[in-house]
Order: sequence, then C-alpha cells, then structure tokens
Amino acid sequence: MTPQHPPNPPQPHGPRLLALRALGLGDLLTAVPALRALRRAHPGHTLVLAAPARLAQAAAATAAVDQLLPAQAPGRAVPARLDWTGPPPDLAVDLHGNGPPSHLLLHALGPRRLYAYAHPGTPHLPGPAWQEDEHERARWCRLLRWYGTPADPADLRIPPPEGPSPAPGAIVIHPGADAPARRWPPGRFATVARALHRAGHRVVLTAGAGEGPLAHRIAEEAGLPATAVLGGTTDLPFPRLAALVAHARAVLVGDTGLAHLATALDTPSVVLFGPVAPRLWGPPQGPRHHVLWHPGPGDPARPGDAHGPAPDPRLLRITCQEVLTALDCLPAPHRAAETVS
Repeated sequence: MTPQHPPNPPQPHGPRLLALRALGLGDLLTAVPALRALRRAHPGHTLVLAAPARLAQAAAATAAVDQLLPAQAPGRAVPARLDWTGPPPDLAVDLHGNGPPSHLLLHALGPRRLYAYAHPGTPHLPGPAWQEDEHERARWCRLLRWYGTPADPADLRIPPPEGPSPAPGAIVIHPGADAPARRWPPGRFATVARALHRAGHRVVLTAGAGEGPLAHRIAEEAGLPATAVLGGTTDLPFPRLAALVAHARAVLVGDTGLAHLATALDTPSVVLFGPVAPRLWGPPQGPRHHVLWHPGPGDPARPGDAHGPAPDPRLLRITCQEVLTALDCLPAPHRAAETVS
C-alpha cells in the first residue's frame, strides 16, 4: 500500500497528537500501520512521536510523524518523564506497552483523550483487552479500531530513500542483535557469507554501534575485505542504511530491527527466529520473506527469553544449508537495478 500524506498540513499552533513508542527501530517500524492510521484520522493535528532521539530520521521516513519528542529508558522500560511543553495533547496514544507506567505517564500530561489498552491498575481508562499472543502490528491497529479509528496492519511500507546505496545489488547480512539469545553463531554467518561470496554475490555486513569487532571477525573468516563491513563504531545513519536495504538483492538477519526495515522497504529477506515465534514479530507471509524457526513440540509463542545470555536452542537448530537454500529461493527485487549479474 502506498503511503498517503495528510490532505491538510498540520498547523504549528493547532492540536497535537502524542504517540508514545520509546523503543527501538524494529518497534517503530511495526507501529507504522498505527501511526499512519492516526495520521489519516487526524490530518490537521501535529503528530508527535515520543521515541529515542536516534530514531528521528527513521520517524521522518515513515511519512506519518511530524515531530519527534526525545524519550527513552533502559531496555524496554517506560521513560520516567516526557519533556512536553505547551498545552496538553488533544490526543495521547499509548503504543508503548500495557500497564500503569506508560498509561500514567501520558495521563499526567492531561490529554483531552487517551487511547490505551485496559488494565486493572488504571481502571479509569477504558480500552480493549490486551492479548498476549498477537502480532505486534495487529496489536496496535486493534487498539485504534476499538476507539473507532480504521487501521490496517498491512499498511506497513515506507517510501524508498532518495539517496544512492553504498552497495547496490549486494546481499546484506546483519549478524548482530541486542541480546545473545537472538544472535545466530558468528561462525555460521561466516560460512554463509563465504559460500555467497564464492558463488559470485557481493556480500556486505552491517554492524550497529559496538558490533564492529563481531562483523569484522565474520568478514575475515568469510574471506571478505574489511570494506565489506558497514558501521560498527557507530550506527549507520538511517538514510544510508535504508538506501542499502532498499537496493539490496536480499537481507539475511535475525529477529531484530533490520528485519523490519527489509519488510518496510519490501526487500526480500531471510529472517532467523529463536526465542520468540515469527507469528508475533515476523514479516508478512509471502514469497518475499522467508522465516526460519524450529520450535519444539508444544512450544508456545514465546518459548524462550528474548533477552537471554546465550543463543536460543531454536535458533541453533537452523543450519547454514537451510539459510543458503532460503536465500536462493527468494524472488528478485522489484527494482531491476538491484539484481546481481
């Protein structure tokens, strides 16, 4: 679905809508359908997103957010405060979680209306019942629909970036994740990268801040030059990262933010899952995105600790040959210039 800009630009001194989603890149991208629904429903409002400052460019790229209010907390906690100034929000929407900390943080601003899931700790706030086993994109769209705002979980694309890719047509491998439980072993990434390189593909590795040593170790083991690693000391600037993914042949990644960026840009991907089921955080079903996950008999949707200190057993069941086969089965990108000769 093509993103739609609001028919009337928001007025700088008009009503403001505040959405709280003070989490990571993947969390922001899974909230795009909800943010876009809010944008359509309130075209005259200035839509303010409370999120970490590092996501300012990503938030702007959604074509739904007008301003970013810097807000963050360690891990997935709720920020202690919001530096909101001026009149209270016309509408505040809790897209962060389900519980008194985020509810009360927004309620303290005195919004005229507040959308949130129901919770016994905040009985004064109406809302739908929280469902644990629900995809993240669907969760926030269901919240808005309960309040009468149409929202489509499939409305998740973001416009492609205008800048050039630093490695057009490459297969992009992102070996990092913010917890060891979701990191496939480096040696397996190296085996896959080496096989792709020998088969004639251009391979690049992306690394977030502090992930440089991991990516360079994999590149060296795979026989790739040091220049094949992008980022590492700091995060890649979002426009550069988005251009890389948008013009990639394919993306190989674990259950992390870059997987959601590939989905948002409609780039073919192979996504490796471990402690959390893809039905909660995975890409849409279809040939452009291949999910690999090996749960045990009777495993629930969250069979492991997504923030655990060691690779999840379900992740370790994924073999290098499975990954190579999945990559080989992906369709070509939509943009002809991205194909590898």
